[in-house]
Amino acid sequence: MLDPLLVAAPPSAAGDTAWLLAAAALVLLMAPGLAFFYGGMVRSKSVLNMMMMVFGALAVVMVVWVVVGYSLAFGDDIGGGLLGDPAQFFGFKGMLEADPEASYPITLFAAFQGLFAVITVGLIAGAIADRTRFGTWLLFAGLWTVLVYAPVAHWIFGGGWMAGKLGALDFAGGTAVEINSGAAGLAAALVLGRRVGFGRDPMKPHNLTLVMVGAGLLWFGWFGFNAGSALAADNTAAIVFVNTLLAGCTGLLAWLGVERYRDGHATSFGAASGVVAGLVAITPSCGAVTPIGAMLVGVAAGAICALAVGLKYTFKYDDSLDVVGVHLVGGLVGTVVIGLLASSSVTAVDGLFYGGGTHLLGKQLVAAGVTLVFSFTMTALLVWVLEKTVGFRVDPEHEVAGVDLVIHAETAYDLHVATSGGRPHFGHG
Repeated sequence: MLDPLLVAAPPSAAGDTAWLLAAAALVLLMAPGLAFFYGGMVRSKSVLNMMMMVFGALAVVMVVWVVVGYSLAFGDDIGGGLLGDPAQFFGFKGMLEADPEASYPITLFAAFQGLFAVITVGLIAGAIADRTRFGTWLLFAGLWTVLVYAPVAHWIFGGGWMAGKLGALDFAGGTAVEINSGAAGLAAALVLGRRVGFGRDPMKPHNLTLVMVGAGLLWFGWFGFNAGSALAADNTAAIVFVNTLLAGCTGLLAWLGVERYRDGHATSFGAASGVVAGLVAITPSCGAVTPIGAMLVGVAAGAICALAVGLKYTFKYDDSLDVVGVHLVGGLVGTVVIGLLASSSVTAVDGLFYGGGTHLLGKQLVAAGVTLVFSFTMTALLVWVLEKTVGFRVDPEHEVAGVDLVIHAETAYDLHVATSGGRPHFGHG
């Protein structure tokens, strides 16, 4: 039965609630999209484990979010804007009563924000593919949500110091999601070390069809991620929608242009990566730039990230699926470019190129730098502690054999079963 308060709600409130419900569902769709995207990028012996890491993170993070994560991120300030009150909304306490004055239910907003945390943790998985213990990964996902994601989310989304005192702009998560996950991925990859055979054995994507399908689902879901962050079915959401579409397009074209010039070929893998790079960079800036600005953001991200993914070979760190090159670098591009391309026709302030001076640019640089350092430091410490206590990395022989078979007792492509018509058997005797 419909709540009478909802029935009596003004049309604007009902429309905003409907849009936020749809946006949350779109963000949820990004989880299987990411699983496809990452699953296609790994070798065939790791595809199920990669998908399980994404889905496992979804389950753990949402439970942690309801229990304490939302309260840490969106509770009243404690510690001068560093963290939210963990007891205020513990277990969604006091959030279930309908508010006739609100544009949408607070529980819906909380769920929407929880899905941001889910995607952020899922992104980290790509940096440490092929070599992690699934149980420890689930433990990491819960702890990282509390210790790293929730504080940064409070700083920028929950009224903390970064948005409230510094005045940095981040519409949908360049700091809390993209830089945060990218810096965490770099830290985890460095602490756990390189995969067996890195730099020697071929480690190409095993299924580019999955990669392309995953990129398409991510792009679709990203409209909920960005336009949903307007929290209303209004003109801002429409502008953000258009900007998100355009940045994905120009990110794709720019990446392909770099590939064609550098390698002589424009690849499907490059197209998928370029789309994601453009989407990453427009995430913080989608509510601050014009459509022309969004296209420039996509071009910058597509070109810079296409070059940045090669840094792991130069500096010898094993970021398995280019989380650093795409999400950290793309997040930095998108966060900093606000200080250049922000337009008062879209947001409340002008960037450098619109006559606003360097004031906003300085704020964006501080926000990006602090997020990077905090996330990297906290993640490195957390991964090190987990590795030294319960163990995070699988044994080398298990890594070579494949984590799908060793950890999950399954393989993604069982050709014997397919040809014989039998059923797979993974029993214990």
